[in-house]
Amino acid sequence: MTTIAILGLGEAGRVYARGLRSAGADVRSHDPFHRVDDPGLGQVETLKGAVRGADVVLSLVGGAAALTAAVDALPFASEGAVYADLNTVSPEVEVEIAEVADRHGVPMADVAVLAPVPRAGIRTELLASGTGAPAFAKRVGPFGVPVTVVEGGPGEAARLRLLRSIFMKGLAALVLEGVGAARALGAEDWLRDQIAGELGPDGHAVVDRLVDGTYRHSARREHEMRDALASLEQLGRPSDMTKATLAWLERINSERRTP
Repeated sequence: MTTIAILGLGEAGRVYARGLRSAGADVRSHDPFHRVDDPGLGQVETLKGAVRGADVVLSLVGGAAALTAAVDALPFASEGAVYADLNTVSPEVEVEIAEVADRHGVPMADVAVLAPVPRAGIRTELLASGTGAPAFAKRVGPFGVPVTVVEGGPGEAARLRLLRSIFMKGLAALVLEGVGAARALGAEDWLRDQIAGELGPDGHAVVDRLVDGTYRHSARREHEMRDALASLEQLGRPSDMTKATLAWLERINSERRTP
């Protein structure tokens, strides 16, 4: 039986813990900040207890804690394990995590999550790069986790995810701007229908996800778009739309912080 350690029991971590366990994996999850009363999560008290002996270590602790989690967890990783970082971080941070993993002799996979995890659960599409990517794909594939391995070292999957984010978060900002203007004119339903018609059969659901998801995850997405902007500037490419998307997210988060 494949043993999978899951670090972090936020929304995505809980989905992967339940889904992988239901699919037949031996799941051991750990989160020092969340004690969830759910036996389906396989929660253990210590980081060492989760990581020691695991075939795969999935890090889903959130971008701000990704590097710290790797530093803390990798000393406990067993020989033959693969460390997979699924957090939304910059390519540079993925390289740092890979360097930590290398010092401990553990192959690392930079894993980009290509859609909100609650929508498709463990069947959410993933991209993986780095020395640990092939092993990661081989070990989680039998549980129904779709992984596309891309050429390149750690950071490559993260770079591709940022490209996707430029489009998806930019589209969300455009929808927010249009819907907000339409609401002021009393024409919100009409414009939503127009946008939905351009987005295909599930257009209305897509519009709802773009709007609701932007507000729900605005803090994380602001950080993500800062990384995307930095990437574009390093490439010397125009970044007008990304700057505008970032401005929208900054505005939303500023309004939330205002009493």
